[in-house]
Amino acid sequence: MLTDAFVRSVKPSARPQKLSDGGGLHLLVTPTGGRYWRYNYRVAGKQKTLALGVYPDVRLAQARACHQEARRQVADGIDPSAKKQASALTFEMVARQWHAHWKIDRNERHAHYVLSRLEADVFPEIGALPLSEIPTSAFRRAVKKIEARGALDIAKRVLQTCGQIMRYAVANDLASHNPVAEVKPADVLKPHKRRNYPRVGAKELPGLLQDIDAYVGSEHTCLALQLMVLTFVRTSELIGARWSEFDLQASRWDIPAERMKMKTPHIVPLSQQAKAVLNKLKAISFGNELVFPGDVRPTQPMSNNTLLYALYRMGYRGRMTGHGFRGVASTLLHEQGWPHEHIELQLAHQERDDTSAAYNHALYLKPRSTMMQAWADHLDTVRQRPQQLAA
Repeated sequence: MLTDAFVRSVKPSARPQKLSDGGGLHLLVTPTGGRYWRYNYRVAGKQKTLALGVYPDVRLAQARACHQEARRQVADGIDPSAKKQASALTFEMVARQWHAHWKIDRNERHAHYVLSRLEADVFPEIGALPLSEIPTSAFRRAVKKIEARGALDIAKRVLQTCGQIMRYAVANDLASHNPVAEVKPADVLKPHKRRNYPRVGAKELPGLLQDIDAYVGSEHTCLALQLMVLTFVRTSELIGARWSEFDLQASRWDIPAERMKMKTPHIVPLSQQAKAVLNKLKAISFGNELVFPGDVRPTQPMSNNTLLYALYRMGYRGRMTGHGFRGVASTLLHEQGWPHEHIELQLAHQERDDTSAAYNHALYLKPRSTMMQAWADHLDTVRQRPQQLAA
């Protein structure tokens, strides 16, 4: 057993010295004069060493107290080194560690979006909390705050990501349990039921695009369907379009608030392919302010059912609707790794109050323009594939 007097008087030697106090506790004296309290123990059949402090900052009595606590943990099947490491880790530290591991085989754009979402919505709320002390309620509060601004889908994804991070922490002995393991989005977030419209799958898309291009009905209808695929706006937003809303030189379509479901303005970046369709439409507009005038009454937009009946005639009854183009675009753009928030903005899904309406519609306009051009290019590639029938 060591004494205070002996510890004070011990001199360094040419080699490190281990001065035992019993039960695995010892004082390590280095050749340079450093004196370190260490506890050697075995857990799960492995020999480990726990650092208990530096003398004289930690006196003999303090070292013994820490040693006894560590021995109790070992007796209870707890690794004191892992517990000490976890108590020093914050959620943000482990989240970034998880992200570096998770992103290896992920789309780079999607991986960047996931980290950006954590940095914007999670780290400010719980990032600095010790990993081992975060209650379920902290995660609930973080996602409820996201939900409160109308971003329900983002709230769901954030909760799922937090679950993945904590699962990673448990698997790598950084945490003893996952506080969100049994928490589902429906347990803490409001239900949001969306109507599912019939739509084709990815395998049928080449055939649909080829059928639209080969449509033998009204030229306005054919071009309307082509523009619908490229812009995935709502049917009412498309057929009510006026030439005054388009700026082809700036490659954008500004739909005014009064024509939008959310009653806030919406910007549709125009791809080169979309502008080519609009130029064809302009050539047959004959000065009409409406882009898609009705056949019977040219001063009124074409009927809501015009596009639906055209799809019927092409053989897509019960398989595709005008609204279905939005679902196809959303699914495929997500699969391609485009940021969820950019897709939602382009679909005009985000809920916006009167204060934010003035600027939210222009958020991420540059990356959204890049996304819309990439979408049009993807459709050109898909259009060349042989038609496949649904399984």
